[in-house]
Amino acid sequence: MIIGTPLAANSKKVMLLGSGELGKEFVIALQRLGMEVVAVDRYPGAPGYAVAHRAHTINMLDGKALRALINEEMPHIIVPEIEAIATDTLAEIESEGLVEIIPTAKAVQYTLNREGIRRLAAETLELRTSRYAFADNLKQLQVTIDSDVGYPCIVKPVMSSSGKGQSLVEVSGDIEKAWHYAMNAGRVKGGRVIAEEKIDFDFEITLLTIRACNKNGVVVTYFCDPVGHIQTAGDYVESWQPQPMSGKALRHAQQMAKKVTDSLGGRGLFGVELFVKGDDVWFNEVSPRPHDTGMVTMVSQYQSEFALHARAILGFPVDTRLRTPGASAVIYGGFNGAPIAYDGVAEALQDPQVEIRLFGKPEAYVKRRMGVALAFGHDTTNARERANRAANCVKCRKAIFSD
Repeated sequence: MIIGTPLAANSKKVMLLGSGELGKEFVIALQRLGMEVVAVDRYPGAPGYAVAHRAHTINMLDGKALRALINEEMPHIIVPEIEAIATDTLAEIESEGLVEIIPTAKAVQYTLNREGIRRLAAETLELRTSRYAFADNLKQLQVTIDSDVGYPCIVKPVMSSSGKGQSLVEVSGDIEKAWHYAMNAGRVKGGRVIAEEKIDFDFEITLLTIRACNKNGVVVTYFCDPVGHIQTAGDYVESWQPQPMSGKALRHAQQMAKKVTDSLGGRGLFGVELFVKGDDVWFNEVSPRPHDTGMVTMVSQYQSEFALHARAILGFPVDTRLRTPGASAVIYGGFNGAPIAYDGVAEALQDPQVEIRLFGKPEAYVKRRMGVALAFGHDTTNARERANRAANCVKCRKAIFSD
């Protein structure tokens, strides 16, 4: 690709659909490579708006509004970053040859809906997954858990992410509450849910998988070292890299990741989530974009997941090497409200092996991710200790006039 000049007649323009904390870092990575970036999100003041050349706030589930904005901006590349998007509109635009959709419209349609990717992985590609079933109403959910999935299980909206709408169902009496939570807390209100068997695993990983051009211009698959992580109610709390695992399990994980990303096609970085128990591996989910657990790569790798995604999309070489063991820990809002002030940042940064990223979100919620602490160490245990200590130093509170 020939790089132009942002805001000039020869600029190369990328439109980002979804501009949260991951989108913000991705915008920065694109701008470092000379791209003109247009950030789009559903709420004003999204983190990516602060660093993009232009920003628009629309309902991205409204296909007409989405198409109108694309026609107005005429980007060369569109990169979806969240689930709540009119994917049928993207498929139509791609088929018309107007814009390149990353990684492909097919990949976006499959991965932004849990039903599509689970059926592709388990039924078409025959990857090992947990038992699962889908339901359109409470009665169907009750029957399918009792007869097919069993207890304990996880109930999730088919369109959601970061644990939104997700519940652990341990007994039959939990099902009604889980159904209503899924209906009201997912990215898209109402609709369909998936019930998944709860796997007895040793740990879960994100295998960052990159489809990028080699020196001959051929798209090949690259892997980062596995990222271990802890989730609470489906939302990531901390992550570290590398996650120790057996060579056999790692080979199985890479084979699964390659099989599913080859099927989805296109270029870019995919966050492939897997469960691991000994040498056994189960496929869980895949995101066709940088992953929240992969924020650790901003301190652990020579090229972060955001740089890798940008390079892969633009057809440039990638380097997935680990630089040092690293870890990340989430900084939560701790209260509901705005405006926001942060205390303890200087204290956190007393450790020279720590970095802090504050996302710049306009409003805090008790369990909203407002920032992340990053740390490196001589091993992952040391890095995790540093990251958690730093995250605990930083406190969000309601800003007062004297601030």
